[in-house]
Amino acid sequence: MENPLLLFPQLNISASKDKPYYKVMKSSIKEEPHKASKPGAKQKRNRLSLLLQKPEFHESDHLGKPGNLAKASSVSPEEAMKWGESFDKLLSEKAGLDAFTKFLKTEFSEENIEFWIACEDYKKSKTSHELLPKAKTIFETFIQKDAPKEVNLDFHTKEVTTQNIHQPLISTFDAAQNTVYRLMEQDSYPRFLRSDPYLNLVKGRNPGRPTLRRRSRSFTVNDFQGVRPDFTVW
Repeated sequence: MENPLLLFPQLNISASKDKPYYKVMKSSIKEEPHKASKPGAKQKRNRLSLLLQKPEFHESDHLGKPGNLAKASSVSPEEAMKWGESFDKLLSEKAGLDAFTKFLKTEFSEENIEFWIACEDYKKSKTSHELLPKAKTIFETFIQKDAPKEVNLDFHTKEVTTQNIHQPLISTFDAAQNTVYRLMEQDSYPRFLRSDPYLNLVKGRNPGRPTLRRRSRSFTVNDFQGVRPDFTVW
């Protein structure tokens, strides 16, 4: 029987490293992972390039968009506490109005505050020509039967507002606005003051940001930089 080392010379572990076949095998082993890594790195660069081109990647830059928590996180506990003094105080500050609007959205009753805001804008009209189109939009959106955002009004207030819509005045929506205002003040506002988002603001907490923990003192890689090992202990 022939010697197996003669048939498979690569199995000869005692062979010299200067032989050509050893150098070829050694170089091929080093090159394989290097070649395999190139396509992976290129694919990662291409995916990152595509991601940066997507518009949603930059959505965090628009801090003014509804639902963003950046504004709420900038409210101090002292400022949030003032919102509890009165409903007028809450609505008079933009941050308070935004926070209350977000709260009403969680209760699916945001049409009330949206109607109130629309009436406030309506009363800022400078000419009579602006009143008619604005009044028509408000009526069709919030007051008429089966309106997309119909508010809860008593029969008398709704009838008076409907009659006055044909010749609108600055005061056309005053009765309806006052009705919705009282509804929010007596119903939604107390619940807002008891809600977790508001209480978190008063306590200085931001529910959209995780609580930071203090890192315990432990050895890190930086602690050992510049330290030479002492092998004499061995």
